[in-house]
Amino acid sequence: MTAFTVLGAAALTVNLFVPRLRARRRVAAVFARAFLRAAGIPFAVLGADLLPRVPCVVVANHASYLDGVVAAAALPPDFAFVIKKEMVRVPLAGLLLRRLGSEFVERFDPHRGAADARRVVRSAASGQSLVFFPEGTFTEVRQVGRFLRGAFATATRAGMPIVAMAIHGTRNVLPSGTIRIRRSPIKVEVLCVLHGEDARDRSRELIAAAVGEPLA
Repeated sequence: MTAFTVLGAAALTVNLFVPRLRARRRVAAVFARAFLRAAGIPFAVLGADLLPRVPCVVVANHASYLDGVVAAAALPPDFAFVIKKEMVRVPLAGLLLRRLGSEFVERFDPHRGAADARRVVRSAASGQSLVFFPEGTFTEVRQVGRFLRGAFATATRAGMPIVAMAIHGTRNVLPSGTIRIRRSPIKVEVLCVLHGEDARDRSRELIAAAVGEPLA
């Protein structure tokens, strides 16, 4: 985790002096890929050509604290991450996430959560592409949990397509309950673009099949 901490601090330091949001996201992606190389983790991205040329909502499985880093390394700098509000209070990480234009959502206070959801919808309606981990959290159990409605409600209200994306290998590299990083391949796979009311169930089924984990 030393390389992760050092490169994270370096990414934050550089981004404090970068004025444009897209440029800050590009810097973060460079540092994310540098971390994976420094850790000796093989990394590949498949299906990036399937990403729409219009604003969209990406939904991905969540198995490790590395998922956000890996998604940032894989995606173009057009995406804001929708993240649980507790991350705001994490030293350095909260500041870096704010500099990257992340959207923070309250999970436990219904009133504040509703206000945050409306703000996220407004961001999407303005043309901002978003990344959600719709399981909301992860555990040591190898499964794809139930998808919360937020990502799909946002996409519907903003008239945006859903993109199903599978993240392979992060559970092996940094399992739940440990800070010890293992050298094992990670792959990000853009699966397909979905529309309509069945996008929530369909995306979950496709992601589970891709990563080889059962539905919860």
